[in-house]
Amino acid sequence: MRLSISHDTTYHYDDQVRGSIQYLRMTPHDSERQQVIDWQLKLPRPTRAQLDPYGNILHVLTLDEPHESIVISASGQVVIDEQREAEHEAQSPLPFLRFTRLTEADEALRAFARQQCAARQDRHGLIDLMHALNAHISYQPGSTVVDTSAAQAFAGGQGVCQDHAHAFLACARSLGIPARYVSGYLFTDSHDHLASHAWAEAWVDGAWYSFDVTNCLARPERHLKLAVGLDYLDACPVRGMRRGGGGEQMCAHVLVSPVLRVQQQ
Repeated sequence: MRLSISHDTTYHYDDQVRGSIQYLRMTPHDSERQQVIDWQLKLPRPTRAQLDPYGNILHVLTLDEPHESIVISASGQVVIDEQREAEHEAQSPLPFLRFTRLTEADEALRAFARQQCAARQDRHGLIDLMHALNAHISYQPGSTVVDTSAAQAFAGGQGVCQDHAHAFLACARSLGIPARYVSGYLFTDSHDHLASHAWAEAWVDGAWYSFDVTNCLARPERHLKLAVGLDYLDACPVRGMRRGGGGEQMCAHVLVSPVLRVQQQ
């Protein structure tokens, strides 16, 4: 499947910002499962691509002059291998056993993981865990914020894709299974979920397998990966800091659509 992506993000500030830094992980890279055909970032000023510690493509946008808004745009086309279920990497998966503040497993999450997986710490057990978390944490936009932890979302029984991913990571790591947060895009016919998406990957049988708790999908047929990390803070598309500006309003528009092949006469 060939996907076309258009992602525009605009930040407006109540007062003038004296300076800001934005860390952008909005550029996908080639892998066993996806091939980048073309990709462009449109930013207020040129930046250079670099790799972060997790192998993500990172751009650092620094604005030293006063400004009242920032417009960030990403677009391109990527081919997804719909038949490939897993990805292999040379790097060790062991760093993804580490808990973070957002993915710390409390006793409730640990007991839930043991109950769902028991001795089946394999892909089938993790698929059952994915379905159970989907049933326990209902998808409810606005019920959590970006710094809501997995334990808080689990206790509240509501959340969004970020919370689903964090809860899965907490459970998997509590079982001794390396797991990582994934940010990216999802093509879906449903209007219930945003095209900008988050899911989890777990290291099983020597490869990374996807687990999309929000949609109960264990095959990443329509998922385009942007970045990975220990949690949302490592992999979110845009993360920044600023001096001044007062209140902030963020508006994002994401369009993910399949590219139809044109048959030549």
